Amino acid sequence: MAAEFEKPVLMFSGGKDSIVMLRLAEKAFYPAKIPFSILQVDTGLDFPEVMETRDRWVSRLGVNLVVASIDDAIRDGIIPDAAKISRNRLQIPTLLNAIEENGFTAAFGGGRRDEEKARAKERVYSHRDEFGQWDPKNQRPEPVEPLQRPPARGRAHADLPDLELDRVWTSGTTSAARASRSPSIYFSHQRRVFVRDGMLMSETPLNPLREGEVVEERTVRFRTCGDITLTGCVESTASTIAEIIDEVSVARKTERGATRGDDRFSEAAMEDRKKEGYF
Repeated sequence: MAAEFEKPVLMFSGGKDSIVMLRLAEKAFYPAKIPFSILQVDTGLDFPEVMETRDRWVSRLGVNLVVASIDDAIRDGIIPDAAKISRNRLQIPTLLNAIEENGFTAAFGGGRRDEEKARAKERVYSHRDEFGQWDPKNQRPEPVEPLQRPPARGRAHADLPDLELDRVWTSGTTSAARASRSPSIYFSHQRRVFVRDGMLMSETPLNPLREGEVVEERTVRFRTCGDITLTGCVESTASTIAEIIDEVSVARKTERGATRGDDRFSEAAMEDRKKEGYF
């Protein structure tokens, strides 16, 4: 992708899968600097610990960070009728505008097939049309031949064939679990939470309590880091990499299926967003 596309970009949220991707890029081009920018879609609802992790990686690698802010997109009129659209779906036009505005011709991401049904349909190289939209029925077979004539837009998922346990936690060369380089919320800690729709949600002014919801302190950790108003945690005492490996190895649900409210809106919630241009 770096060789054949004029201006690729790496999607980086500060979460474990994007950390794996950034680590792979660091190793691929070492001792030179990573020759492309990283892009974060700022929802305004991110966990502070995740943003701190993002800033540490940017500082350590000296990589160029482009932040696409939903709040800025609303202010600049990029998103019409924003009040009628869920905050989660507002990421789509914000991302597509950032890609267009910066002239990015391809994007790397950290999606894995074991996360969610729509991502199981993905390819390592994911074809997108000139509007950034995805058609699951119009994808190239794998393995992909060299892209002598790349399409207008492309997405690449180096993590796609891997599992949460294999690539993210146990791989010695790309492990996102290095305590000093990952969000602390992946590890067991005390947090004030409440139950909503069967998930443990964080107490935060961004997510006001509803009638009947009660806050209590529990020992928890997060398996995934998304919108703080939609991402739940799990009760856990796993405070080390070894303990997390033991816990994940017996888990019956993926991290998105267990704790991401944005994937519970419908069976096809993720696929619908990807068709519109979501990563």
